[in-house]
Amino acid sequence: MLNLSANNICLNSSAQTKEDAIRLVAQGLIANGNVNEGYQNGMFAREAQTSTFLGNGIAIPHGTLDTRELVQQTGVQVYQFPQGVEWGEGNIAYVVIGIAAKSDEHLTILRQLTSVLGDEAAAEKLAQTQSIEEFIAIFQGQSTLPVLSETLVSLNLDSNSLLALTAVNATNLQEKGYVNQQFISDILNDEPTALGDNLFVNDCAGGNLHNGIAIARNQQGKTLLTIAMKDDSLQPILSCLLSVEVRQQLTRLSAAEMVACLSGKAVQAVGSAQDLANTAPQPTACEQDKAIGTFTVRNEHGLHARPCAVLVQTLKPFEAKVSVENLDRQSAPVNAKSTMRVVALGATKGQRLRFVAEGQDAQAALQALQQAFINGLGESVSFVPSVEDSIEVVGQTAMQADGLKANIANESIASNEQEATFTVKNEHGLHARPSAVLVNEVKKYKATVQVQNVDRQSPLVSAKSLMKIVALGVQKGHRLRFVASGEDAEQALAGIGEAIANGLGE
Repeated sequence: MLNLSANNICLNSSAQTKEDAIRLVAQGLIANGNVNEGYQNGMFAREAQTSTFLGNGIAIPHGTLDTRELVQQTGVQVYQFPQGVEWGEGNIAYVVIGIAAKSDEHLTILRQLTSVLGDEAAAEKLAQTQSIEEFIAIFQGQSTLPVLSETLVSLNLDSNSLLALTAVNATNLQEKGYVNQQFISDILNDEPTALGDNLFVNDCAGGNLHNGIAIARNQQGKTLLTIAMKDDSLQPILSCLLSVEVRQQLTRLSAAEMVACLSGKAVQAVGSAQDLANTAPQPTACEQDKAIGTFTVRNEHGLHARPCAVLVQTLKPFEAKVSVENLDRQSAPVNAKSTMRVVALGATKGQRLRFVAEGQDAQAALQALQQAFINGLGESVSFVPSVEDSIEVVGQTAMQADGLKANIANESIASNEQEATFTVKNEHGLHARPSAVLVNEVKKYKATVQVQNVDRQSPLVSAKSLMKIVALGVQKGHRLRFVASGEDAEQALAGIGEAIANGLGE
């Protein structure tokens, strides 16, 4: 883990040119004992070979292989340029990270940096913050992930299965750090709750790392919200889902409009002919040409900045959407047209990368990329892989979730279960706040507790899920039937009854 201190960071700096910026960074590395005099020349030489601009306003100047002998201690020096520095080809760098590495450990450094700095919002904060503490927290991945983001929205999916939509959302949340594997296992074994208007929600009690909402919608408008909930701060968003207007809009809005709607911002009503034309289902990746290529890294020092840049430049002329994953590191697929994302794979010599291209020129894109790998991605290579590269063209595929089964709440009561029915007295029913109080009460006990709204004849759902409690649509006077089993079943029902009698915090 790369640890930063105030000695590694210079905020609010200024430079007229990228050469000036590189000189500042080089002097910082010298002052901190990372490198000897002369390393700066290697940084200029590297920049002359290939731009070290990664995207998102970030550049990572570093030396050449010839200047590694000048590295005394692996480390980084970071300069922030709030006004920006022209880095060539119209790119503006706001954060410049000078890297000194004694060996191929620079790939480990890059992988750590890019996993954090690949977040546009985080990169923007790094460019402007005036707090060293905040800069270090963001830089080292300690910043809070956004609850709502267009990157968590998947539209026009070619599946009518809620299980498939759940798999898409859960994978999205896991890849971006909102949940862990426990969440994935639990959510795939739970039936989503229908809110009405073709909108469904699901969540689970375990594996939540950060608050976040992933949204998946199929071509027919069936929409699923999967909730990762670390604390109760999502209550206002969950409450708005009780609005018929909001539910109807979420089945039609664009990704950006969904985020705005759930954030409480006004969104133009949809429903006109033009609106429907703008939100009409577009051909999905499954309906387009698709090609899969597996290529071996031949470069002696792996995919550092220069070969990564060549890889990305090879793909950019093609319209196809291309993702890549490192098979030997079992990494998640990332955008192969992002230099930052490709560097973050940490690919070393001999490792195999799997590319998936989707679009009319998918096959041509991978054929060009295969040749680029053979040619060394801009470097001289002699390594001959033991396994030949391959390109496979596949036809239309459907989303599948083989072997995964959703569990539907069983309303029959087993002999070891206890039940009780209580009447809700809250004037405005169980909106988000009293629902959260109820869930927190249930979580105190070592018991499995399910609940149903008797007056709405709802199915039994987990009483430890805030989203599912809210979705019951409980109004004043409605009766809730709780079914509990486990070590604390009796105590749980007693505690729930007392909490409801006391108004659930109101």
